Amino acid sequence: MSFLTIDSVNKAYQNEQLVVKNFSLQLEKGRILSLVGESGSGKSTLLRIIAGLENKDAGKVQLGDLQIQNPNERLIPGYDEVQLVYQEYQLYPSSTVEENISRPLIQYDRKYRDQRVKSLLKLLKLELFKDKLPRQLSGGQQQKVAIGRALSLEPEVLLIDEPFSSLDAIQRRELIEELKEMFNELNVTVLFVTHDLDDALQMTSDLAIMQGGKLIQRGSPEEIFKQPKNLYAAKLFSTLNAVQDKSKTYIRPSDIQLFKSTGLCAKVMDKQYLIHYNLLTVQTSDGLIWKVEDKDRSFEKGAKVYLKWDTEKEISFK
Repeated sequence: MSFLTIDSVNKAYQNEQLVVKNFSLQLEKGRILSLVGESGSGKSTLLRIIAGLENKDAGKVQLGDLQIQNPNERLIPGYDEVQLVYQEYQLYPSSTVEENISRPLIQYDRKYRDQRVKSLLKLLKLELFKDKLPRQLSGGQQQKVAIGRALSLEPEVLLIDEPFSSLDAIQRRELIEELKEMFNELNVTVLFVTHDLDDALQMTSDLAIMQGGKLIQRGSPEEIFKQPKNLYAAKLFSTLNAVQDKSKTYIRPSDIQLFKSTGLCAKVMDKQYLIHYNLLTVQTSDGLIWKVEDKDRSFEKGAKVYLKWDTEKEISFK
C-alpha cells in the first residue's frame, strides 16, 4: 500500500518554464528509493515540494492521511513528519555534534531529548565525537550529523539531496553501507536523490529515473538496464555504440565479444586500463568509433580486433 504519494505535480518559476512536469510517484512505508537525474532535472525542487518547503503549481502530495500543503498555505512551512537533508549539511559551526543533533528538540522534554540524542549518537557511531565541532569532523561524519539532526524528530519520511557529492569513493561506500543498515533498522521511508548511478545502486535496488522534470522510468536496476525507456536511461549505465545501418539501435561495450580472426573488423585506437578490464576505443571497418571491453587485456593500441555480439542484446528506440 502506498505511503507517500506524489500525484501529477507541476512547478514552474518566473520564466514559466516547467521545472517539475506532471510528476507522479508512490513509495511504500519503510522503502528506500533512489531517484537519479542529471543536474537541473528538477530533483531538488521536487524534494522541497514533498517537504512542504516549495510551492507547487498543481498536483498533490499525500503522506498517509496527511496532505502536504504549500508554504503559502501554512503559518510555518514544513512538516516534522518529512525531513529534508541538504547537500551542504547546514550544520551550526559553533555547536557541537550533540548540540547540532538535539537542536530540533529544544522545545521537547529534557529527558526525552537526552535519550533521543544518545540513541542517535550510538546509531550513527558518533559517540566519541559528540563534543566535536563540525570543522573538526570529516565530510562523512558531518553528513551523518546532518542526517542525525533530521532523524531527531522521528520523521516518517527522510528526503536526502545529493549527500555524497563532496566525499571520496571510499568515504561514500562506507557511509552508504552504514546508512542502509540504519534506515532498515529504523524502518524509515527514504527518498534518496543523486546524479551518481553507482551511489544509487549501492543504496537500494529500487530505482527511478528523472529527466527534464519528468519521471522517465522506475524499476529494478536489472529491468532498467535491459529495457530502458529512452536513450538517457540507457546511457546512465554505460556508453552506447550505434549499430551501423540500424536507426536508433545500440549495443553496450560489455555485450561485445572480442576475437582475433572473425567478426566485424576494427582497429584499436586507444587503450584505457580500468579495474576489471581494458576499455578499448576502436574504429570499425564501417568507420564508426566504438568503446569495447577487453576483459582478458589481450589487445594493444594499433592492433586489429574482430567484434561479435548477440543481436538480442541490442537496444532500440522508436
